[in-house]
Amino acid sequence: MSRLEIRRANDGGVEAEYTDYATIAACLAGLGVRFERWQAAQPLPADAAQETVLAAYREPVERLTREYGFQSVDVVSLRPDHPQKAELRNKFLAEHVHADFEVRFFVDGSGLFYLHAGDSIYLVLCEQGDLISVPADTPHWFDMGENPDFKCIRLFTVAEGWVAQFTESGIAERFPSYDQFVTAA
Repeated sequence: MSRLEIRRANDGGVEAEYTDYATIAACLAGLGVRFERWQAAQPLPADAAQETVLAAYREPVERLTREYGFQSVDVVSLRPDHPQKAELRNKFLAEHVHADFEVRFFVDGSGLFYLHAGDSIYLVLCEQGDLISVPADTPHWFDMGENPDFKCIRLFTVAEGWVAQFTESGIAERFPSYDQFVTAA
């Protein structure tokens, strides 16, 4: 189940927690963050290739592509047996911003986005069927856990794909990891 937890940036104290989709979407919309639910046009096997996944979500992907002007779309899949899972996880754990939107749709599995807005940190647990679009220049980070297990559609408005500018704030180290967050639920 998708979940939003809002914490104070200074001490990590919990301010609010929501599991209702409409409430999560409304809270995030106040930050300019898009949060949607998508349905596949056809059933997908667990080992579905990129072309099959994109065909199953053609309509919403094309809608967003027209709206945002995306230059590239791909599918990324990371499983617990991936030999570079620790290296890939560490790449996203520090707070950063992008000149581009960070748009992810979870075909399966889950991941935890942390959005830094003013004096609050928004922890957004995205699961199968969730789309999140983090606006450009929004400080954030992402944790996929020690044993990542997800497949995502990624959409980019820049040809280079994922390009981050790290804030060097160190704030990410003060908040629960993906594994701690899902265990505490």
